[in-house]
Amino acid sequence: MNKILLLLSTLLMISACQNETSQKKDTVVTTQEVTKSADYYKEKNRPQFHFTPAANWMNDPNGMFYYEGKYHLFYQYFPDSTVWGPMHWGHAESKDMIRWEHLPIGLYPDSIGCIFSGGAVVDINNTSQLGTTENPPIVATFTHHDFVGEKAKSNDFQKQSIAYSLDGGYEWIKYKGNPVIPNTEKIKDFRDPKVVWHEPSQKWILVLAAYDKVKFYASPNLTDWEFISDFGIKGDNRLWECPDLFPIQVEGTDEYKWVLIVSIQKEAPNDGTATSYFVGEFDGTTFKSDVKNQKWLDWGTDNYAFVTWNNIPKEDGRTLGIGWMSNWQYAQVVPTETWRSTMTLPRELRLVKGVNNYALHSVPVKEFQTLRGEATSFGQMNITEEKVLEGSFSPSQAELNLTVDLKQTTANTFGIKLQNQLEEHLTIQFDKKAGKMFVDRTNSGKDKFSEAFYKNVHAAPIDFNKAKLDIQLIIDATSIEIFINNGALNFTSIFFPSEKFSTISLLANNGTCTIDNLEVYPLNGIWQ
Repeated sequence: MNKILLLLSTLLMISACQNETSQKKDTVVTTQEVTKSADYYKEKNRPQFHFTPAANWMNDPNGMFYYEGKYHLFYQYFPDSTVWGPMHWGHAESKDMIRWEHLPIGLYPDSIGCIFSGGAVVDINNTSQLGTTENPPIVATFTHHDFVGEKAKSNDFQKQSIAYSLDGGYEWIKYKGNPVIPNTEKIKDFRDPKVVWHEPSQKWILVLAAYDKVKFYASPNLTDWEFISDFGIKGDNRLWECPDLFPIQVEGTDEYKWVLIVSIQKEAPNDGTATSYFVGEFDGTTFKSDVKNQKWLDWGTDNYAFVTWNNIPKEDGRTLGIGWMSNWQYAQVVPTETWRSTMTLPRELRLVKGVNNYALHSVPVKEFQTLRGEATSFGQMNITEEKVLEGSFSPSQAELNLTVDLKQTTANTFGIKLQNQLEEHLTIQFDKKAGKMFVDRTNSGKDKFSEAFYKNVHAAPIDFNKAKLDIQLIIDATSIEIFINNGALNFTSIFFPSEKFSTISLLANNGTCTIDNLEVYPLNGIWQ
């Protein structure tokens, strides 16, 4: 029976990707019908201030750019189901990266294939000659995935193509010369192109994933590409995806470094998929970094395919990005109804120089603070066992900011617990002896929809040698995002309780946890 279902699914994908016209049924009406409902955002498990599609399947963020006062977010989208299928580019826009407007589908499958992940740039100087200097084109780079070729086991079924927009990113024209980068080496996993402008060489640089490494290409015009180099780890057998390359200033200095972000399909810090990065140098041809210094952007299980926005104004100066809040181990079976998947909060990346290395710090964008209501301030506290926090906030839609005085804290373990009346709970425990933070969602819901989701307690390393431990915790219905010491460590995790968590408690074991300050903000939703 499974073989029959697989065959039918494959035939559906082939048919969908061969016929663009058949896919252009009015799927936007479905989204409009959903959003017209005053209660659609009240659906069980629906996040209240994270981006979700109005309906159906979503994964990787794609084609992100800022133009004329708006942030554009495209994403992998299947408009006909809540599980992965023939990929389109869904589309939304925002003035602040927080409050989003759903827009019609941006890119549809065509005769070359379905539309897999990629990026987009604003071609300000019209290097592509696809627009004008007065009306510069937005140029999207993406992977065409040919299911017919995949079924025939040709291994060259993924190719890189472009499309361009002359109206700011709403209507798209596929380039007549597609694909612009053919798969001449016949690499089975050959996808996810992302482009950046390299000022010293006056060229566009494209980076894409090629199974266990990334490949770099250069172009003066976004249409004619030349292979220039590879970067990988010798002997690595993990699948690399969704690379992103960008320069970034080292905080507090005049120094610049180049960062290469790569998402990894297995052997992440807490199993499954996660986003990693390398810090190094790029001279317009070769990226150099010590491969032993591969680091994790987020230690949780649910921040994948994180990529950055193009064309952020120089006067802004920030490096801004967003990730897919899920994990391929269970993404297609999480218990949501009309939609599947969520994006992380948009985050600002900062590069900080340590004693012997560089590290990316990540914090929620400052625009997020506009969601805050009036804070409940608890001031200085000493926790000896468990204390339930009470105030004018919902434990399922709140932000906690607390500072732990590690010098005064005698408890070896302390933490935070979210719980509902069914005694389903999620705990965050800081263990000084182990030098780790533990996030335990194993009892966060009774619907054990995935063994991989519930089987392990997750962990991340914490430096307890500092005088203070700053913790920012953001809760939204079915997700928790943790930022330690101003984003030096991030941890993102999703959960699905039978009913919303109704209490937040502070915990301490075998001693006292001394908290210098604690504020809890209620957070407003974005869909009303």
